[in-house]
Amino acid sequence: MTEQEIYADLTAEFGDKIIEFVVEETLNPTVVVKADSLADICTYLKDTEALQFDSLMNLAGHDSDGVSDLSVIYHFHSTFLDHYITLKIFTPREDSTVDSVANIYRTADWHEREAWDLYGIKFNGHPDLKRILLEEDWEGHPLKKDYVAAEFYRGMRIAKVK
Repeated sequence: MTEQEIYADLTAEFGDKIIEFVVEETLNPTVVVKADSLADICTYLKDTEALQFDSLMNLAGHDSDGVSDLSVIYHFHSTFLDHYITLKIFTPREDSTVDSVANIYRTADWHEREAWDLYGIKFNGHPDLKRILLEEDWEGHPLKKDYVAAEFYRGMRIAKVK
């Protein structure tokens, strides 16, 4: 199935929960979906025989400009049918919260922890949402473009003062 056909299938199934299909602005054609429908859409991608998306290859947080909403991008592959699709959701910059898909795709567990750690995106229903790269007492989320690094961490200089 092509990405366009997958988009048409999702639109037929979920209607206005599918926001748009982006082709030109990205290397991977991307279906933008409403965040509150993500878990239902992921279940559909995995369980529908014509799609069989059994692999969530990656998910990543993204901050495009330090001002607008954050996004989470999900890359899926069907190892049975050898097709791909990318989904994207947006979440408010402050109090960023989306539903976890770790109960649908086990690999989401670590990827969601990374997005929490580096972008501050909370994943409701995650089995163990805690930092994965930084220490538990680290303040802030360093891949957000508005992040300001502390000058010291545990007595060590980590940032130059301008």
